[in-house]
Amino acid sequence: MRGKRLGTGTALLAAVAATGLAFTQTAAAVTPQTASITADCGSFGGGAATLTATQSGTAATITVQSAVTVPISLAKDSITSTLTLVKAGGGTTVFSGKKNPAMSAGSSVTVGPLSGTVASGDSLEAYGGSLKMTVFGITITCTATGPQSPGPFVFD
Repeated sequence: MRGKRLGTGTALLAAVAATGLAFTQTAAAVTPQTASITADCGSFGGGAATLTATQSGTAATITVQSAVTVPISLAKDSITSTLTLVKAGGGTTVFSGKKNPAMSAGSSVTVGPLSGTVASGDSLEAYGGSLKMTVFGITITCTATGPQSPGPFVFD
């Protein structure tokens, strides 16, 4: 009797799992998910930066991790950031937010995930755009010195 219940329970579990898979919506994808740039932040320095993108429908996020270091410790969510990316064919798309991990003096600047809205087929590039970060009322503007590698973000 016990074996029969186990078999029935396993069959029921498998049916529920299969039904769940059939109704699971496929997540939209952005390619590449990670891109690299070299950034110039004026008197605040510059260097390599990594941009990591995610997408869910028309909602997208980008996190930026830079080689630029913070001179003092910063609290979590203390940097207001606006990342402007250039659209292929003209225009721009803005990602913004007040999101960052806590950072100790000397650590790399990381901001994000910054939120934005994209359309299917959008091709977005950091070169020609900017990242503006406001900390303690001081705005730091960083720009890419060349195209991102391996190429622009293309959203589904």
